Amino acid sequence: MYVPLIGEVPSDIIVSWIVMMILGSFLLRWITVNKKWPLLWGYMRTTHHRKIGTMYILFAVLFFVRGGIDALFIRTQLAVPENDFWVFQSDKYNEVFTTHGTVMIFFVAMPLLIGLMNVAVPLQIGANDLAFPYLNAVSFWLFISGAFIFNMAFFFNAAPNAGWTAYAPLSTDTFTTGPNNNYYIFGLQLSGLGTIFTSINMIVTIFRLRAPGMKMTRMPLFPWATLLTSFLILIAFPVLTIALFLLTFDRLYGTSFFIGELGSPIYYQHLFWIFGHPEVYILIIPAFGIFSDVISTFSRKRIYGYTSMVIAIALIGLLGFMVWAHHMFTVGLGPLANSVFAITTMLIAVPTGIKIFNWLFTMRHGAIKIKTPMLFSLGFIPTFVMGGVTGVMLAVAAADYQYHDTYFVVAHFHYTMIGGTILGAFAGIYYWYPKMTGKVLDEKLGRWHFWLFLIGFHLTFLPQHFAGLNGMPRRVYTYTWEDNVFLLNFISTIGAFLMGASMLFVFWNLYKTHRLTDKVDADPWDGRTLEWTVDSPSPEHPFNPMPRVNGLDAFWYAKVKKERLPTAENPRPSPIAVETIQPILLAG
Repeated sequence: MYVPLIGEVPSDIIVSWIVMMILGSFLLRWITVNKKWPLLWGYMRTTHHRKIGTMYILFAVLFFVRGGIDALFIRTQLAVPENDFWVFQSDKYNEVFTTHGTVMIFFVAMPLLIGLMNVAVPLQIGANDLAFPYLNAVSFWLFISGAFIFNMAFFFNAAPNAGWTAYAPLSTDTFTTGPNNNYYIFGLQLSGLGTIFTSINMIVTIFRLRAPGMKMTRMPLFPWATLLTSFLILIAFPVLTIALFLLTFDRLYGTSFFIGELGSPIYYQHLFWIFGHPEVYILIIPAFGIFSDVISTFSRKRIYGYTSMVIAIALIGLLGFMVWAHHMFTVGLGPLANSVFAITTMLIAVPTGIKIFNWLFTMRHGAIKIKTPMLFSLGFIPTFVMGGVTGVMLAVAAADYQYHDTYFVVAHFHYTMIGGTILGAFAGIYYWYPKMTGKVLDEKLGRWHFWLFLIGFHLTFLPQHFAGLNGMPRRVYTYTWEDNVFLLNFISTIGAFLMGASMLFVFWNLYKTHRLTDKVDADPWDGRTLEWTVDSPSPEHPFNPMPRVNGLDAFWYAKVKKERLPTAENPRPSPIAVETIQPILLAG
């Protein structure tokens, strides 16, 4: 059994920490001495929400490349039957699909959305920063530390190999005896702690730092989505923490929470999916908020059914905690449990359908401008509907015995996560890029990115539905000619490389934009919300004086009337108001 300990901490984790600290100290020393890098040094020390949000997005894009390369390895391995491209030894394929899934969920999708929350939410509600700026910086560096611990496993030839769900008993030391999954456990624990801190920060900010007059019923939908997502994080992530702590004790100290006579692997599945299914909505609800703001702006109309949209988001979040066992229809919970979770799963389609129709009605009779953020929003709607339909199919417990652990599930999951979360993140990045950098990304290159990515996406994952229905199981490294899934897999591989090629246009776009284009004004999109009232990029303490909000889309209606937003002398509210603390400071 692998249990090398130093002070009761696994030695591989200690080595990772030492290497990371040495590299970090050298980098810090080099940046401090080298006066040519003041911008980098400033970002490393910053507590400003825009800069921290930008760093979240930059590292998420870096890990997106890393996870995308894993995906291309997987698709190359599965391009033809009986291939041995990535099977140097039996465990290598397990490592590559484990790191792909984990990186994409925890180190790409999450930080992309958290980065956009950092950039946009304070500006949209009229706050000068988050409620706890230093905690925000701590959250980011915890995320980065966890991500580096997880990814350093690759360089020690010990990448995690039990799947992104790390199901017990496979993830216990009985079946995976090396240090591999220790990196998974400790990396996720550390980055998850940063995510929990961020959720607390967002909740306090939205409740306490809104501009004068901005009632909850006047907030844009992205802050609403952020608020409800933060509550989901606050409830769901501690459950993952518990599951990983118990798995740590099983791996390192010989307990039997998930194995042996006293434990059961089913306990781990319950804990993981009590986190894992709300996690799906943690990743999709912010994207819903982004699409709502983008579609409203580029349709030049107020969002249709604002109140029903907020209620729909809340219902999705609530029902998200009542569906976890639909991942466990085949484990033998019984007909009553399966029926209850099947019904609650189908019910989620109702508030989701409300949102789809509201977006369509927002565009109806609107003066639509097709810019890159709007393209990603338009591509999202049919894509996500397809993912939702297959989700309802999977909700039928009896049918799930056919679908379970096949490529049909892989296709469904990617249609919701890429078709929802990643398209939403791209829409948000193009939309709020002026607030991050002061520049608008090139429109032509953005369209190339969109079309190549969307076509490649459907080429990749649409055939996987049929491969799954033909019986191809997930997590297998090869198949035979007799399985009759070669053509489907080959098309899927072509699509994956097309998606990869689309990202080259993103990098060229970034280079071209920053070398050849000028800065834009505060409101390049003719926006509706408060972030478009401040300079691009947004400065520190952007609201001085503080705007007073008299209704939904107050900035838009002020522009229509050719008026300026009214201002207020005293900003509403930090936890301790300035006028309260000032006499104390003077008396001291």
